[in-house]
Amino acid sequence: MSSDHPLLLEIQKGESQTLEFKEQLPKGQQVAKTLIAFANTSGGKLVVGVSDDRQLVGIQDDIFELQDQITSMINELCMPNILPYIYIENIQGIELLVIEVSRGSLLPYYLKPQGKAQGTYIRLGASNRVASPEYIQQLELQRLNQTFDEQPNPQYSLDDIDLQPLKQAFAEVGKELSLQKMRNLKLIIQQNGQDYPSHGLLILLGLYEQVEIKCSRFKGTTMTVFLDKKEYRGDLFSQLKQTEQFIKNHLHLRAEILGLQRTESYEIPIPAIREALVNAVLHRDYSNAGRDIKVGIYDDILNIVSPGGLPNGLTEEDLAQGRSEIRNRVLARVFKELGYIEQWGSGIARIKDLCLEAGNAEPQLKAQGDFVDWEFYRPSIEQLGGSIGGSIGGSIGGSIQEDMLTDRQKEILDLIQQNPKISYRAMAEQLAINESAVKKHLNNLKDAGWLERVGGTRGYWVIKKEFGGGV
Repeated sequence: MSSDHPLLLEIQKGESQTLEFKEQLPKGQQVAKTLIAFANTSGGKLVVGVSDDRQLVGIQDDIFELQDQITSMINELCMPNILPYIYIENIQGIELLVIEVSRGSLLPYYLKPQGKAQGTYIRLGASNRVASPEYIQQLELQRLNQTFDEQPNPQYSLDDIDLQPLKQAFAEVGKELSLQKMRNLKLIIQQNGQDYPSHGLLILLGLYEQVEIKCSRFKGTTMTVFLDKKEYRGDLFSQLKQTEQFIKNHLHLRAEILGLQRTESYEIPIPAIREALVNAVLHRDYSNAGRDIKVGIYDDILNIVSPGGLPNGLTEEDLAQGRSEIRNRVLARVFKELGYIEQWGSGIARIKDLCLEAGNAEPQLKAQGDFVDWEFYRPSIEQLGGSIGGSIGGSIGGSIQEDMLTDRQKEILDLIQQNPKISYRAMAEQLAINESAVKKHLNNLKDAGWLERVGGTRGYWVIKKEFGGGV
């Protein structure tokens, strides 16, 4: 089937964060969950008349009757009300029903019968997931056009906080950190006539448990054996310096003869790595305790993983087009003031350009479920032309083989990684597809060497290759 129809091209790529397709119109709640997830995340399209294997089968029911069903279902189940764009798309003589939803402004949207706490759905990859309390809080702040780090924390007193690390960071660039400057940067928030530190100030000073960077050097290309491991806490400025040094300690040096002089440079441009680390610190979700930034160095890949997914409904396509959203405005203001970032939204392009200019493969920025990770590809020893120093490399977030997986297959591997004993039925329910489709995907993954079944009906699944979804 060949066509340059835009919707057909989308369908051929498979289901994604912004696309879901069904052979027939699902039951009300199933449709409502998808539309709610789209409205809470990046918007998207639900296309009816497409089989699980991406074949166009068309719709058999009366179009106008389906439209009435969808409108009634939304009014009955969705809160606040969602206003979708419902239309017919004709591709090669086959009619498809498209329900298109934009990202909403009345966040969060939720399923009425379940209530806000249990019925708020978001889109992760190609599946709908119940939003955590922290994520719901984020959506509510977005509705108010506020970020988490702009909120005060009355549990802390300014008198009990050591501001020295922040003052020193400002002094190093020849600036003074005055009380008025702190108010302007929203490091201090006034509430009921009282000054309180913002979450942003407490994050910068490293006073929250989740403000941590974990660094690991692994042997080979898997996470089986540690060669080195460090955990950095304290203020963000010292964490960034320590993490950068850890990475340098485990990278090769590239030797080059220029004229009569031998020069050495790191195999991956340090400015690109530094930019990616700042990007991870600025854009991670600090409202969710218990998770941290992870840096993994393997024989083939340097990987920087930041928890929280893409902010404010962004997609990977948005990033590729240069669109940027700031999750932590206080942190971003301070880092810009200190010269850590130059201009909004330029970091991603600069990271890629620095690597390409150095003759390296283009690094990839990927959204893997509720994480965002940078993958820097390490040159081989032969490409380096002789090297000094240690070697590290591997894959936290992906490999060549993984790039060949469909979005649906990645979702299945992600579910198995979370629960190796998960049943066909549970996978089908979480992915909103039938069990036969799940079994088909599992068989394909087994044939490709990704999966192995150990035991019978009471057994479990084993993922045989390194997969990025569980980092």
